[in-house]
Order: sequence, then C-alpha cells, then structure tokens
Amino acid sequence: LRRTSGRHPHLRLRLQGARQRPPTGGGGATGKRRENMYKGWLFKWTNYIKGYQRRWFVLSNGLLSYYRCQAEMGHTCRGTINLATANIAVEDSCNFVISNGGAQTYHLKASSEVERQRWITALELAKAKAVRMQDESGETQARGSHTSEVQSTLRTLGSKVEDLTTCNDLIVKHGSALQRSLSELEGLQVGPDMGEKIRQVTERATLFRITSNAMINACRDFLSIAQSHSKRWQKALQTEREQRIRLEETLEQLAKQHNHLERAFRGATVLPPSLSGVSGKGDASDEDDDNEFFDAMEDPTGFITYDELSLASNSESSPPLELEPVRQRRTRIPDKPNYYLNLWSIMKNCIGKELSKIPMPVNFNEPLSMLQRLSEDLEYYELLDKAAKCQSSLEQMCYVAAFTVSSYSTTVHRTGKPFNPLLGETFELDRIRESGYRSICEQVSHHPPAAAHHAFSEKGWTLRQEITLASKFRGKYLSIMPLGSIQCMFDKSNNHYSWKKVTTTVHNIIVGKLWIDQSGEIDVVNHKTGDRCHLKFAPYSYFSRDVPRKVTGVVTDKDGKAHYVLSGTWDEKMEFSRIMQSSKGENGTEGKQRTVYQTLKPKEIWRKNPLPEGAENMYYFSSLALTLNEPEEGVAPTDSRRRPDQRLMEEGRWDEANAEKQRLEEKQRSTRRERERDSVKAVPTPEEGSHPDNYQALWFEKIHDSVSGETLHVYKGGYWDAKEQGSWEMCPDIF
Repeated sequence: LRRTSGRHPHLRLRLQGARQRPPTGGGGATGKRRENMYKGWLFKWTNYIKGYQRRWFVLSNGLLSYYRCQAEMGHTCRGTINLATANIAVEDSCNFVISNGGAQTYHLKASSEVERQRWITALELAKAKAVRMQDESGETQARGSHTSEVQSTLRTLGSKVEDLTTCNDLIVKHGSALQRSLSELEGLQVGPDMGEKIRQVTERATLFRITSNAMINACRDFLSIAQSHSKRWQKALQTEREQRIRLEETLEQLAKQHNHLERAFRGATVLPPSLSGVSGKGDASDEDDDNEFFDAMEDPTGFITYDELSLASNSESSPPLELEPVRQRRTRIPDKPNYYLNLWSIMKNCIGKELSKIPMPVNFNEPLSMLQRLSEDLEYYELLDKAAKCQSSLEQMCYVAAFTVSSYSTTVHRTGKPFNPLLGETFELDRIRESGYRSICEQVSHHPPAAAHHAFSEKGWTLRQEITLASKFRGKYLSIMPLGSIQCMFDKSNNHYSWKKVTTTVHNIIVGKLWIDQSGEIDVVNHKTGDRCHLKFAPYSYFSRDVPRKVTGVVTDKDGKAHYVLSGTWDEKMEFSRIMQSSKGENGTEGKQRTVYQTLKPKEIWRKNPLPEGAENMYYFSSLALTLNEPEEGVAPTDSRRRPDQRLMEEGRWDEANAEKQRLEEKQRSTRRERERDSVKAVPTPEEGSHPDNYQALWFEKIHDSVSGETLHVYKGGYWDAKEQGSWEMCPDIF
C-alpha cells in the first residue's frame, strides 16, 4: 500500500541493531529496559482485514521502531516514529496511540494495563529527552542558516545600492554638461560654429540617455530582488505564526487532557502521562513500502495582493447578543464501541450500486439520521444573522457564501454513514429561545430518497432545502452527489439566494484510514440583484502544493464586476477582502488568462468551532451534534429521536440495533406495498411512466418556485401548532 498524507516530507528511518533473544514468559508485551533502550512485544493495528498483529517494538534514542520479529532487527525496519514530534494518547486500559503530526499513526495494544503504563512512561521520558536535544540542535542550525541567508541577501542588496549611487553620480555629471551645452546653444549666433555645438549637444544627450537607462535597469534589478526576498520573508513569518498558534492549541489541549487524566487516575501508584492530540482509529499502517509525504502550501491566499489599509465593513464587529439557554443540553454520549467487522465481506458485491440499495449494518453508521445531519447545516447560523443586518447586498453575499462553506466543516472526520430516514420520518430542531431559530425536516420521498428542510429565524431570514443523494461505490472510494437546491431569503431586503452542494468523496473504503474530501464548484446567486459568488472547492491531490481542503471564491455584481474575494479552507476558516483593483495576469495551466486582484487587508468571516473534549471517542460529533439525538418531550412520534435502532446504537447495543433496523426496513416495505395496492385500486390504469406509490408528505408540499426556477418541497405549516396542542393523530406509525 502506498500512502500520502501530512504536511511535511518524511523519510523512513532504517535502524541497524543487534539481534535480540525473544522474551520469556508467553507472547505478551513484556518490555525490557537496557541502558537507553526499551523493547518488547506489542499488538499493532494494521487494517480492517488483519486487525491487530503482534510486532516487536524497540525504543532507542528518541525513536520508536517496530519489526515483525526480533530477527528482523538487523536488516528490515518496518516503520519508525520520531518521538520529538509525536503525540502519545491513552485510549483505554490496554490501548494507546502514537501519532506523528497526523502523518503516521500507530494504534497499539499491550497485554495488560500495567504493561501499557510501563510503555507510556518510557515513551514520555524518551520524548522529553528527544525534544530537548532537537531544540538545542535545531536552534543552533536555524540561527546559523538564517544569519547566513540574511547576510547574503544584505550583501546583494548593498552591491545594488552602490550601482545605483554610481549611476546617480554619472547622471548628475552628464546632466550638468548637457545643461551647459544647451545654455551655450541659446546664446550662440548663427554662424560656422553652429554645427560643432549641435554635435556636442547631441553627444552629451546620448551619454545622458545611456546613463539614465543604466540607472533604470539597476533600479529594476534592485526592485526585483527586494520583492523576491520580501515574499520569502513574509511566507517564513506566516509559517512561524501558524506554528506558534498550533503550539498554543496543543499546549491548551495538553493541559485539559492532563487534568482529565489526573482526575481519572487519582490514587494510582504510577504517574499517568500527559496527552497530546488523539487521532481517530482506523489508520492502516504500511508495513511493506516506504510512506511518501509532500509539503502543503502554507499560504492559501497567495493569489491576492494586499496593501496595509483596513477593510471597511458595514457588519457589526462585536458578536451578537447571546440569549440565555433555557435548558442544559448534554455534552457527552456513550463512547463508540470497538467492534471489528470485515468490510470486504459486505462491500465486495456492492461495487457500482447505489448506496441506498446496499444493506448496511449499523457498524458503518453514526447514531444520527440524515435529517439530523441536514439540520447540522445551521451550526453557524450566526453568519445568516449577520447577513440579515448588512446594508450592502454584495457584502451580504459574502456572509451567505461563508455559510455555504461552513456546512462542510462538520464532515472532515465524520466517516460514519448517517441512518437513512424512513419515509415520513421527521426531525425538529427548536432553538428559538436560545438562538432565535427553529427548523423542521421531513423525509418526503423514498424512491428516490429525498429530505425537505425548513428553518425560520426571528433575526429575519428563512432557509429551505430539498436534498436527494445520488451515490456510487467505486471499490476504493464512495462518491456522494447531493442533488437539489438550497434557498435563503431575507425579510428586510427581499434578497433571494440559491445554490447547490458539491460532491463528497469517502476514500479508502476497504483498506486504509477513511478520509473525506469535498470537491466541485458552487454558484451562489442573488435572484433579486443578479449578484453572484463563484466558489471553487479544490480536490485533494497528492502532487499539489496547495493547502488541503482549499476554497476560493469571487463575488461579482450583475455586470460581472468583481467586488470581493473569499479564501480559506472548508474545515477551518474563511476570509474575505474587498477588491480595489483588478488586472490581467499571465496565462494559467489551461491557457486561460488569470485575473490578479489587488485587495484591502483580509478579514476573517468564519472559523470552525473546536470539537468537544473526547470527540474522537464520540464519532467526532460537534457540540451541536451531541445534542441532536438527546431525548426531548413533546416532539412528533415520527421524530428521529424516537427511532429505536438509532437509540440502541447510541447506547452501544449494536446487535440489538441491527435487528431493529431490519424490522423497521421490512415494516416500511410492507407499508409501501399496501399503499401501492390501494393506489392501483383507485387508478386501475395509471399513466405511462407514473409510479403507483402516491405518497404525500405531511408537512411539506411540492411547488415550482418562480424566483429560482426550481421545483421543490416547501413547508406548508402546521407542525409547530400541532406540537403546541400536542395533537399528533395525523402522523403515521413508522417506528
């Protein structure tokens, strides 16, 4: 298996060591210490097919290496992690994880909790020593390298300054001579000396022109060198800032997890280690080939030229007033059980099929319905609150575009598949007293599966969408193509926006660590003003030097004139900048002429909320997602919270959940057959091409929107009145 990921290039280290005799006393992880070396057997997670495999690990000089057996130590190292840059995390009593900045991840299991603690202690001590040594050597090398580069650049710039000084002296000299000749020419009477004087003036004018050209060329060289090194220094400074921010975040997480361990293990005889970031399980290590890594581009907005002016904005700089929550929402759900399942035994016969037609056990799911995932689009509702206050439709477009990008931020680690909603299933999200909005979703069609969503805010906006998912399993990856339209309307301005979603791709379905990418283009259109924002989600490429998950966009008016640029990533943050000037640049890779925008200083418009503590054990749910399946009184009997198979899965009772899932699906098929029989009785000879299932949604009706030109299900009202009255007799029995 050949794998590429991470932000920095690494080379596998092959260590030469003496052959060691196998440990005595069975096959457990019995670590042995000799001077600065610690070694022993551990079980290492390889992939979903092989599971955990017994490997011989050696800790020496700040490097953790492993081999298939002790005899390999003299010739074949299977992998090495430098502890100086590694994160060490405890999963449970016997399991722990070592991750090298996201590039390499080892999921390890010891034979006992005591043995695991011995390894953790040895690893932490080795890491601390390796960090000290690396800091000392790195500081010396960096200081020398940086000093040498700066001195070389200063020498080059100094020589160019001397050239400019020499050219300046020559220009002054020849300019004075030319001026004297011109003065003499003015006082000269017409006569035989006229030709000689004119020749002198011409000669001196030529010298002056040559010297001036030399001066101009020297200035151009100086400017080119200065600009080149200025960009490099700016990029280096930006890299240092990003590294400092990452370090601060890591230290903050370290402190939180250290406190958590102290509470959990208070009274233990062995001091527990502190934790750094924990990566999700499922990384299949490459035990036969070298791993390859490529640099990512540090600057995601390199195509923009900035000046030092600040961005004038009509939006409020202070955050909106937060309403006091009326109830305390939950912050945890039961940890995800560690169930092993052979994916290939289920997926090998499903290549090329629609995802909705594949009988999937709950082992591949997360304990949320697709309707609840759809409601998660509202996590960053504040962007629409701010958009509703904008006086400028172009600036409002920036906030709407940032909202469309923010909906993908929850998917970056969410490799679990949401439950397919049953026909007639609903989900309400009532945050009217806490956040000023409420939403209702309903599964309005089964073939093809389609969900309708309506959200209303007291802050002056309405969001509605109908999403149908088309998906194909391709063997190595799964493509999910959302079909349907999303619309947002603002009460104050009557601006009506619409857009569609991009393609989601889940990679490494059978072997390897699952990872998700978003790719494609989105056009957000204001149907009232003609404004448009074209967003481009760049697909991840092993060979691209762009920052992963990059998103760029340009906001234009109805005449096509660009006013704002947006840039960032769909999993972290977005910025927007006002365009002051645009010009045509060099041709791009496809022969098209690029446009270069000169903008004001960028302003952050959206940033992803941090995940809650322990999210890696809770399906990587956000704080909002943790509350979506929380039991709540007064909801409709068709609400996703009442779905029994989903509830059993959340509680960790997966076998019972699978049985319930099969029962619900068979009940849905039986109900559909009865509905089709009734439809045939009512219309014995249906029209050609029509479907005998005449199901009608309960809370939504299908209409043609004349503004956007889309046909979709729109909320027809009645749900919240029914909830207030507690009258649900019209709801079908689906659970």
